[in-house]
Amino acid sequence: MPSRFAAAAFALAAAVLPATTSPAIAAEIEARLRAYAETEVAAWVQDPVLIGAIHAANTAHSALTPEGVLALDLAWRAEVGAAQTPTITPVLKNAASDFLRAQVQGAGGIITEVFVMDALGLNVASSGITSDYWQGDEEKFTATFPNGPGAVHLGAIELDESTQTYQAQVSMTVTDPASGQAIGAITVALNAESL
Repeated sequence: MPSRFAAAAFALAAAVLPATTSPAIAAEIEARLRAYAETEVAAWVQDPVLIGAIHAANTAHSALTPEGVLALDLAWRAEVGAAQTPTITPVLKNAASDFLRAQVQGAGGIITEVFVMDALGLNVASSGITSDYWQGDEEKFTATFPNGPGAVHLGAIELDESTQTYQAQVSMTVTDPASGQAIGAITVALNAESL
């Protein structure tokens, strides 16, 4: 269940997003989105099921070349909407993805999507199908994992055409609680209008 702080943050965002582009208001919304990630998301992002899944993916992908990463990404993209999904299915049907879906369900509509990436930016677990497998060339990854523990990236607050709601992606480095080392990243899509 989202905290009262989170509900207040999103009430503010829903009230001001359509009506203003003031830099001060935008900064306040960004601060509240960052706070949501650093409190609500940080409370569960170090769960052993996620940490274990990222470590397993880092080991499995340690020998991948850049060409291999691109080939996997192309395979994923070709499978989106297809009947056979041998690249997508292992990412969606694992304990870590089940855990992420439970977080989405428990967030009361605030979280619309969440996915976890390994050290290469490849999806490890996801609450649903993403448009691509490799996030390693996108700011959600390049502004977090390479910058180490504590890095947070706020995507632009945008109108999602499919749902007609304002959303933002908040990404952060995932750190192994045992070693303190960055091992991957997480992106959480937040619905700025839901409470």
